[in-house]
Amino acid sequence: MCGIAGYVASGPLPGSRVTATLGLMGRRGPDHRAHRTWTHAGENVGLLHSRLSIIDLDDHANQPFTIGPATVVFNGEIYNYLELRAELEAAGVRFRTRSDTEVLLAAWLHWGDAFHDRLEGMWAFALWDEAQGRLLLSRDRFGEKPLCWMQTAEGLFFGSEPKLLRSLSGRALEPDRDHLCRYLVNGYKSLYKTDRTFFEDVRDVPPGGTLALSSGSGEGPTHGRHWTFRPPPPDDSMTEADAVDGVRQRLIDSVRLRLRADVPIAFCLSGGVDSAALASIASKTLGYDVMTFSILDDDPRYDERGNIQATIDDLGCRHQLIRVSHDGALDRLARQVAYHDAPVATISYYVHEMLSEAISRNGFRVAVSGTAADELFTGYYDHFLLHLHEVRDSDVYADRLRDWETHLKPITRNPHLRDAELYRRDPGFRDHIYLNNDAFASMLVGDFHEDFAERHYSPSLLRNRMANELFHESTPVILREDDLNSMYHSVENRTPFLDRELLDFACRIPPRLLVRDGRAKHVLREAVAGILNDRVRLDRQKKGFNAAIRSIVDLGDAGTRERLLADGPIFDIVDRERITALFDMDEIPNSYSKFLFSFISARLFLDANAGAS
Repeated sequence: MCGIAGYVASGPLPGSRVTATLGLMGRRGPDHRAHRTWTHAGENVGLLHSRLSIIDLDDHANQPFTIGPATVVFNGEIYNYLELRAELEAAGVRFRTRSDTEVLLAAWLHWGDAFHDRLEGMWAFALWDEAQGRLLLSRDRFGEKPLCWMQTAEGLFFGSEPKLLRSLSGRALEPDRDHLCRYLVNGYKSLYKTDRTFFEDVRDVPPGGTLALSSGSGEGPTHGRHWTFRPPPPDDSMTEADAVDGVRQRLIDSVRLRLRADVPIAFCLSGGVDSAALASIASKTLGYDVMTFSILDDDPRYDERGNIQATIDDLGCRHQLIRVSHDGALDRLARQVAYHDAPVATISYYVHEMLSEAISRNGFRVAVSGTAADELFTGYYDHFLLHLHEVRDSDVYADRLRDWETHLKPITRNPHLRDAELYRRDPGFRDHIYLNNDAFASMLVGDFHEDFAERHYSPSLLRNRMANELFHESTPVILREDDLNSMYHSVENRTPFLDRELLDFACRIPPRLLVRDGRAKHVLREAVAGILNDRVRLDRQKKGFNAAIRSIVDLGDAGTRERLLADGPIFDIVDRERITALFDMDEIPNSYSKFLFSFISARLFLDANAGAS
């Protein structure tokens, strides 16, 4: 929706810094940019905002938005703002706009910090209470909206992106070499297991977290949580019919809420169940005029055109197909890395940016994606083996094993995941997650080793894995990359599977119901029966938004090789000879292809930030 930034500093900031920062926020919010400042207890406080108008397009909903002593800058959407507004109006609160921003601030004034629990939405906001001299930063439960901060001798700085901190503080940001090594060796799933970012002094407000600072107190910020994920235990008495009906009802309700906007909404469509289910619910159940956008790759490992076309034909919807190309790929990736203030996590998110560009070019300001269905309902190949472990002593084990051997084993590429007895023999096995990281570590100039670690959420091996993927491994990366790719083109991304009621219900589904007939997401598939076409609904193979490294980078092109293997700060970290050998391989294995993309992305990041070193 928007960009936010601000500070609590010991002295006034030069106007040039504020002006430059507002300029950098233009892509996140092209419709209006403004700031406000205060002096309190000898300190200077500033809030900056750039607006992408989605709900209540009138100027009176612009930000910073003030009611009495409180002012907010807000990025995101409060999807249940109409219900909250009605509740507040019944309590005597009067409104002057139709915006969710005013509802957000009015709710805080009415209920205090406890208002967080009433919100259904995605947000990052900064709220200045002039009467109390208190700044409150908050981020939504799942971390859909970004919010980072940095403490310097001059004060506290915060914003939607690191570049805003750099601009406001006037201070160079030093790349974090350890975090780069983590990314190169262990991959994207390791990035959110710590509080580190790709810059040494920049930290994220965690999902579900708050940061509060009292001006003039002489004390640093206080960290808190407005929400902590505590999954309810599975309800073993739940029948399959109960699970299917419960998911269908809650998913439809979630999509209905996320269709609230005063601008048209586009749908990202892959060949999988997740995104196709959302587009089908919007079209068939809710009567929305759906337009879909899809990526096509000629590499047969990632070609989903058959399933994509099946959904388009079934819905009779408007659509646009975007073909992956390596024309100008390095320049495009370099631009993307510079905007992200980080290496792009994987090639999938390089491709996703093409999708956002097409959505924006067609006049859309909101896009819906299927993020997190895998983590709520099962979707990854190791989930099948974890499911076998869950039902190992039950009367359905033989059927589930036969389903796996018939349908899944033949299409499973990861060698570790071709053993049906893997988790019976070794419940702690996780080597497939950081696949080949020992080989990737050997490509560095120095030593880097970090053992795999995960948090405990559930005694269920499958449920615990899914929770770690949701909050620490897969979903946080997708949300960050999707937000940055979308906002570069002034598009807001919405994710209906990240709904609190849907999550709570999904956690109560017994793990034995999640997989059936060699298909993951069994309950989700049944929940959209009669809504989603059966070709997609019953397809077992998982591809998703992806592309091959050679689809975007011509590794044999002399100019490309010269650019990527030339002197640069990356070779203080990576061994040039070993990387050159990768370039020369005729067939690059899948995991090495991912590493090669990480190298390219890390190289471009360090080149862009070489002046800070």
